[in-house]
Amino acid sequence: MSAILSAIPVPLREEADGSMRVGDSRVLLELVIHAFEDGQTPESIIEAYTTLSLPDVYAVIAYYLSNRETVENYLARRDREAVEIRAKIEASQRDLGDVRQRVAAFRANQA
Repeated sequence: MSAILSAIPVPLREEADGSMRVGDSRVLLELVIHAFEDGQTPESIIEAYTTLSLPDVYAVIAYYLSNRETVENYLARRDREAVEIRAKIEASQRDLGDVRQRVAAFRANQA
């Protein structure tokens, strides 16, 4: 008697902004991969991200291990995007050094 095996689809979906989410959750692929790389087990990952399912986490990790270059390219792109966004935010904020000095002086006078 032979069993018919079917391929399990990778439970990833791409959002409009280019981010990849795991399963039906809002959890980012990079969070699962970084947790796995930090030594967490799939069981501990689903404890941290309760909207994930254990089969989805195992499938995503299996995909990562089989397609390391593709996933690492995605992670590198997401890191670059994060650096760019942070730079934009920091450039748009004014220098708060003067405000901090005034607050410190005020607190010193209150003591």
